[in-house]
Amino acid sequence: MARYLDRIWIRFGLGIAATVLVTMGVMALTSFVYGKIEFERFHARLPESVRIEFDLLNKRDLDDSPRAIEIYRQYWQGNDWDTDVYAIIIDLLVCLPFGLVAGLWTSRMITQPVQSIAEAAHRVALGDFSVRAHSKSSGGEMGSLVNDFNHMTDALETLERERKSTMAAISHELRTPLAVLQARLHAICDGVIPSEPKEFSRLLEQVQHLTRLVGDLHTLSVADAGRLSLHRKELDLVTLVRDVLDKYASRLAAHGMQAELLLHGDIPLLHADPDRMHQMLNNLIENALQYAQSGGWLGIELQHADQYVILAVSDAGEGLPAESETQIFERFQRRDPSRNRATGGSGLGLSIVRTLVELQGGQIAVDKAVRGGARFTIKFPLL
Repeated sequence: MARYLDRIWIRFGLGIAATVLVTMGVMALTSFVYGKIEFERFHARLPESVRIEFDLLNKRDLDDSPRAIEIYRQYWQGNDWDTDVYAIIIDLLVCLPFGLVAGLWTSRMITQPVQSIAEAAHRVALGDFSVRAHSKSSGGEMGSLVNDFNHMTDALETLERERKSTMAAISHELRTPLAVLQARLHAICDGVIPSEPKEFSRLLEQVQHLTRLVGDLHTLSVADAGRLSLHRKELDLVTLVRDVLDKYASRLAAHGMQAELLLHGDIPLLHADPDRMHQMLNNLIENALQYAQSGGWLGIELQHADQYVILAVSDAGEGLPAESETQIFERFQRRDPSRNRATGGSGLGLSIVRTLVELQGGQIAVDKAVRGGARFTIKFPLL
């Protein structure tokens, strides 16, 4: 019942009905008071003997007897028509202002959230995403409308903040390698630095960094547009993980890290895109090489639980601060706010991992590993 009463058309109808009923009540009360005053004036004008007789008739409930009517006709000043006109005029003078105020109050009560939304929408249109609409009631259709508008504004504010942060991060990531390339190429042209294979290798590293950055941005932008193609097929995740670990064996050894693969029971086949799964696992291992090489260990676990295949990638590094666990998958998120390339990559790798996992129906979370580092747990549904 309460749900139906919260509908705006019902509340508006009840408000108007209440206003009409109260106005009619005030009109009836005004007519009664006016009639009472006129009767007292009539009673006061009666001669003493006639007043005693009239009161006696009223006590005997004979106020509509022929004698009582005769007294009314003889001593009532003015005619009935004038009395009714005066009563109507007084009723209007009292009821119209009251009805107007009551109607305005009812309209204000119902339309106040709409006005608040209109004012907030105007400020949002001007670029102010900090404004919020307000409603005196949190329930009903108007309360839901205000809440939905505020949620939309929250999303716009978040997107605007992310856009500014992303633009600043992109400009920094592009400016650094371009500045290095420009400076060293000028030095080569001026003869300050000899043009030898070692120097060209350094320049190639900068170009490769730019290529990876552009490729990562392209992957995310295509995924945002819903146009990232997935070529799913039956996939043996155990074989894929072993292939990736074999590929990274030399780099892991060079960083002093020991890889360990743990299989818990039989792992069923997945219906997934092999290339995207390779890319996802590559990014997770690159993240461990970048931030957790001090721990000297990289662990990958696979297990089958209910209708999911669970992949966990753990390390023994310094781990993540508690406040970073909810932000680690955001784009250009780095532990080092200075964005020094010596302490990390572009900050897009884990964001791409989350995107690829979610596109294939999976879920990803991060927590503390058994050995103290970070553990990324991915759940893929069995289709």
